[in-house]
Amino acid sequence: MRAIWKGSLSFGLVNVPVKLYSATEDHDVPLHQVHDDDGGRIRYQRKCEICGEVVPFEHIDKAYDDGEQTVVLTKSDLASLPAERSRDIDVVEFVPSEQVDAIRLDRSYYLAPDSSSMKAYALLRRTLEETERTAIVRISLRQRTRLAALRVHDEVLLLQTLLWDDEVREAEFPGLDEHPRVAENELKMAQQLVESFSKDFEPENFDDEYQVQLRQLVEAKLEQGDTLDTEETFGRESGGGGEVLDLMEALRQSVERRRGEGSKTAPAKKGTGKKASETKSSGAASTAKKPASAASRSSSKKTSTAAGRSRKAAS
Repeated sequence: MRAIWKGSLSFGLVNVPVKLYSATEDHDVPLHQVHDDDGGRIRYQRKCEICGEVVPFEHIDKAYDDGEQTVVLTKSDLASLPAERSRDIDVVEFVPSEQVDAIRLDRSYYLAPDSSSMKAYALLRRTLEETERTAIVRISLRQRTRLAALRVHDEVLLLQTLLWDDEVREAEFPGLDEHPRVAENELKMAQQLVESFSKDFEPENFDDEYQVQLRQLVEAKLEQGDTLDTEETFGRESGGGGEVLDLMEALRQSVERRRGEGSKTAPAKKGTGKKASETKSSGAASTAKKPASAASRSSSKKTSTAAGRSRKAAS
């Protein structure tokens, strides 16, 4: 594992050098979207809804809207806010562990000792165990101050970030106002049913069946050769990513429109007052010739590839 944060944990005059590691990971099979016709990858573009242009990240700001008005927050606006970059985990208080409601728990991290001396780390770990307390701490992660719970888990200190109080919704449902009468024999039967299912929780006995079967499906297709050449799914590479596809489409439409008009635009002469829009249109038409031939070559290549796959399936 790679440490994502280094600093020190302090309570009173005790200082414990520590490293922070993510305690969980995603086990889902990574999937992406493709075109069902030719297997080409589907890409998403950041388009402006006003001008329709694809916008690069360097020209994207953040904004807030209240339903009627929008406030744009520029990069300099956000930079003016006090960024939290503290390398200290400060203990705010020690509370009874049962008072930390599980609904408030967010992400989990291991706190490993970052010192040749384990004494301070072991002291805090043993103190939390024997007092049955959880430390409420403040930590700065990714330039944000977070509240977190610190407790012991399998001989290691476990830090779990907490949701702020206003991030937990109230359980307000009309049905909860009703208080139906539960008979004593009904309660006894329910308790017997619970007892029949009772056992110690062993998480290793449970599998994510969907992900297991998904992996089996992927492996079966690989063994059968039901695959595509990964490089072919990316299409043409030209450095501009998704913007190249939009430019090609714009050029193709420009060429078709001009062919439909059945006329050629003569080069502009000095002093004729030719409109800039017409000049641009003429330039787009001439520039489109070379990409058009590349598109036909790509189409031919796809047809050949598809025919090869058909022959392979037939055999």
